[in-house]
Amino acid sequence: MFENLSEKLERSFKLLKGQGKITEINIAETLKEVRRALLNADVNYKTAKIFTETVKQKALGSNVLNAVQPGQMMVKIVHDELAQLMGGESVDVNIKGNPAVILMAGLQGSGKTTHTGKLASLLKNKRGKKPLLVAGDVYRPAAINQLQVLGEQIGVPVYTEEGNNDPVKLAKDGIKHAKANGHDLVIVDTAGRLAIDEQMMNEIAAIKKAITPDEILFVVDSMTGQDAVNTAKEFNDRLNFDGVILTKLDGDTRGGAALSIRSVVDKPIKFVGMGEKMDALDVFHPSRMADRILGMGDIVSLVERAQEQFDAEEARKLQKKIAKNQFSFNDFLSQIQQIKKMGNLKDLAGMIPGMGKAIKNMDFDDDAFKGIEAIIYSMTPDERENPAILNGSRRKRIATGSGTNIQEVNRLIKQFEDTRKVMRMMTKGGGKNMGRMMQNMPFGRR
Repeated sequence: MFENLSEKLERSFKLLKGQGKITEINIAETLKEVRRALLNADVNYKTAKIFTETVKQKALGSNVLNAVQPGQMMVKIVHDELAQLMGGESVDVNIKGNPAVILMAGLQGSGKTTHTGKLASLLKNKRGKKPLLVAGDVYRPAAINQLQVLGEQIGVPVYTEEGNNDPVKLAKDGIKHAKANGHDLVIVDTAGRLAIDEQMMNEIAAIKKAITPDEILFVVDSMTGQDAVNTAKEFNDRLNFDGVILTKLDGDTRGGAALSIRSVVDKPIKFVGMGEKMDALDVFHPSRMADRILGMGDIVSLVERAQEQFDAEEARKLQKKIAKNQFSFNDFLSQIQQIKKMGNLKDLAGMIPGMGKAIKNMDFDDDAFKGIEAIIYSMTPDERENPAILNGSRRKRIATGSGTNIQEVNRLIKQFEDTRKVMRMMTKGGGKNMGRMMQNMPFGRR
């Protein structure tokens, strides 16, 4: 995501390296490269032009402090303007009705049905809502089945009516069903088309008029670039939607849609889809996205994801076990499960400042933990709790049972023991032993 844009922007800032101050002459070439970078990322031409003009005015009008280099000042200005371009602040979804009604719109193939399920999961698990999904795509039988499967996965009921081919009546009946059964949120999936047509627009406009939703969200595939922005404009002209869900931001996208939609349509991006799992939907924060575009990472989002998996009581129990040197393979397995729940490994690594460029060409296998889990699951309960009993014959049996070899088993046990030592050292000595601990770790040696 945004990798090419990040590289090109970084190169443009280097043009100011060594300059004593920002002038109209030395900034011209930098902004020329910035504009090229934006256009190459499929950003709307007018948006790119206005953006660079705004940056130029702010750069020439700013006083560069002695402690701040011109290149650093330019990064700060571009960062702030990128965040502003994408909306400035995050905008919440309106779910205050009883039931609150959200209408989902978008083209077929944009991920609309999948993200209907993802949104229900997010609002159920993080906002405490009791949602009902309404399968309003009566033309594509697979859409109804897909929504039912997704509903089952996330534990959310799906309202359907066999033989009813009237999406307007179906949406109204779904809301009645929600009121009668104590649901405080209704999310209506609607039919998509391969392209915008009059029938589609008339139909979704009729649904909007009949159910007067509290929120209309337009789902758009970020990989379609400027086409995504044009489609959003067409839908907005007819529906006046409230916000955008941008999908597939974890894919090979140039970022033009994310950077252009707000300025062209004047509607906020509210959520972004960052993976295939049902919990892979995040609230969109313009400033954090600007951080990532400029290679600064997104440590706030990383901490938030970690906190979602954090259990204070379990942490206290674990700390006591570590202090007593009782950290076991069961605890090790539990930590792995928590990391996996946080999301895609490459996406997580990219949130660490400075890591985006370092991991650009690296392949992260989301099944990277499978071999480790197979080895641990091949141990007996006693072996997991008491690693000290893992002698040669036991290790050989574990290797056979896990489909690995004795070297892989030995390596995991060694890594486990190193981890246990590090954890105990941190618990006992805190900062005093940190330097010694780092020297003893493989990556700390010179």
